[in-house]
Amino acid sequence: MKLLTFLFLLLSGCILTHSRLSLEYAGMALDLWFRNMIPSLLPFMIISGIMIRLKLTDKAAMLIYPAVMPVYRVRKNVCYAMLIGFLCGFPMGARVVGDLYTRQMITKREAEYLLSFCNNIGPVYFCSFALPLLERQLVFPYLFGMYGIPLLYGLALRFTLFRDVPAPQHRHSAALVSCEEDCTMPRNEQDRSESLGKRLLAETDDAIHSAVWGILSLGGYMILYNLLNLIPHILLGRPMKLLSPLLEITGGLKFVGNSQPLYSLLALSFGGLCCIAQTYSCIGESGLSIGRYIQHKLMLTALNCLFYFCWFQMLPASFLR
Repeated sequence: MKLLTFLFLLLSGCILTHSRLSLEYAGMALDLWFRNMIPSLLPFMIISGIMIRLKLTDKAAMLIYPAVMPVYRVRKNVCYAMLIGFLCGFPMGARVVGDLYTRQMITKREAEYLLSFCNNIGPVYFCSFALPLLERQLVFPYLFGMYGIPLLYGLALRFTLFRDVPAPQHRHSAALVSCEEDCTMPRNEQDRSESLGKRLLAETDDAIHSAVWGILSLGGYMILYNLLNLIPHILLGRPMKLLSPLLEITGGLKFVGNSQPLYSLLALSFGGLCCIAQTYSCIGESGLSIGRYIQHKLMLTALNCLFYFCWFQMLPASFLR
């Protein structure tokens, strides 16, 4: 605690003594948050929040459930979290897992399993921001490194560390639950319609408030961890470019540019301290372990490193093109 106290006092002093430089760091984080994060994440946060609250996730999971279930042997709500985690990207993976778990729609073991491989940088962000910034021409090898490896890692964990995760229930059980839910609905069609309308409005309002709070929190974390770059910048007289992606990945990538592509790709796999803090904010109230999440991110980063090493050994002419 003394170290943290010293760190934040030092950061406060740096902000006061170098206000112009701190304004640049904070402004860059705020600009990235406003231009990139809000448009790409907020709509998905709202829509996913509504679907979870209305318990529509099992229906949405049917988009990939027939293909995923025979391989991963997971239930529909788990499948939904996988879909959102890989398509929408960080921190939607952790947020959806946290919401599903706190609402008792998945078990703790299922939540821990999902956190081990489903909370990664989103493909839209990766293809439209990261790869153009790194000036890479190839696409498939980087997509495999960013998403194929986590999928294979999740498959390996499913039949080893998480082999106790419950498999899908039989169809007649699901039909029984559906029947029970239907039986609890109002019998009168008008009452049913009014009840559904009120519930939809209430759940939509709750989902919007939760999503706005979440996106504001995301912006706060981005500003804080970008400002931490002030300390080495002031002490050394220049920014530590290689440290920046480990603090906050988006601003850090802009600092590094295309000068260290392999380092940037590995940093993207890890996510940085800001991503870890945001993940904790999404799952903190659920009681899920952030320590285990960090262990899995380190393992995925190591596997990514191994992938790039094998690529270099087998196809050196195309390496990092």
